Amino acid sequence: MVPALREEFNRRYTPEKYQQFLAALDNACGTHVGFRVSETPGFVPKTLLDQMAQYGRELVSQLVSSPEYLRKSDASLPALYNVPNESPRPMFVQVDFGVVRNAGGELEPKLVELQAFPSLYGYQQLAAQQYIESYGLSRDLGVYLSRLTRDSYWKLMRDLIVADHDPENVILMELDPEHQKTLPDFLVTQRELGIAIVDILSLKKRGAKLFYAKDGREIEVRRVYNRCIVDELERKGITLPFDLRDELDVEWAGHPNWYFRISKFSIPYLKHPCVPRTWFVDENRHVPADNDNYLLKPLYSFAGVGIKFAPTQADIEAIPQDQRHNYILQERMNFEPVIQTPHGATQMEIRVMYVWPEGGELTCVLPLVRMGRGMMMGVDHNRNLKWVGGSAALWVE
Repeated sequence: MVPALREEFNRRYTPEKYQQFLAALDNACGTHVGFRVSETPGFVPKTLLDQMAQYGRELVSQLVSSPEYLRKSDASLPALYNVPNESPRPMFVQVDFGVVRNAGGELEPKLVELQAFPSLYGYQQLAAQQYIESYGLSRDLGVYLSRLTRDSYWKLMRDLIVADHDPENVILMELDPEHQKTLPDFLVTQRELGIAIVDILSLKKRGAKLFYAKDGREIEVRRVYNRCIVDELERKGITLPFDLRDELDVEWAGHPNWYFRISKFSIPYLKHPCVPRTWFVDENRHVPADNDNYLLKPLYSFAGVGIKFAPTQADIEAIPQDQRHNYILQERMNFEPVIQTPHGATQMEIRVMYVWPEGGELTCVLPLVRMGRGMMMGVDHNRNLKWVGGSAALWVE
């Protein structure tokens, strides 16, 4: 997208440099990065990132500032996972945009999805820096947004996640964290903030308090950075050692209810030029005649699980009547191949990562990139291709 930088990178690229980059990334994370990492970063004009960041703020504001929407989003909260003491706004928000070409031939962002849940806040900034280090790129390339630096970024993350607690009493909570593909992110976060990585199944509840074990001691949990996906708990039939609906004596660094309130559930309610046509299946169960231009998506799945391209009427009828409110039909967008590679032009999806400090403003902090040449952009769907996968947006003014 910045032709001079792209041409120079492609000219200087060698497979040996890529292998050195991967080895250095594993070393920096403290573990092997199990998902596919692209050979190249994306070189992105700052103007495009600024446009995406502004669109994301407008979309989230529409939802959070609307009492009517918030009332309607009560229906998105599953009874088993409706956690008390909900915060007035989400602490972490991700807004994903595809890069498309409009009728006038200009590139523009279109909303793919949004989610009020933490993303790779630890890993992503490290990966961006590693591209610069390993490939000898200009140190003038931007990594952070909102004028943040590495030091100010981690101070902000510490304020959000640890707050005024002893880091020993703050945990990153996940299901079987040692075997998650996001383990590199967990380890970077632990190293920077000094918090424990704890399997949700190992927690002990005594009264209203939670405890975790460390070096033969039981340590009280006072604040939780939640990385546990409800979809995975449901899919695996997990029974938790405590009830999330209890009045627990803990603080949430990112209240779990926002995972549902701002999600694919939100898209039919949004009014914005960047939002594709979207509706709930139970409100209109008829598939458009041009069905190859649409997607059928379950509301509460992660990493693209359950998405159907070109859905048929039979696909709709196969959904039980009482579950159709948990599915949307969405206009499919044609991602523009904007990255020139030795293996053909590659599409790009950009995630703008936000934080929302208590008493502060919704702030964009990092961009994340996924590259692909298949029908799906997620790293799981491009594993047999080259010059695709997780990447970083390095920006220029």
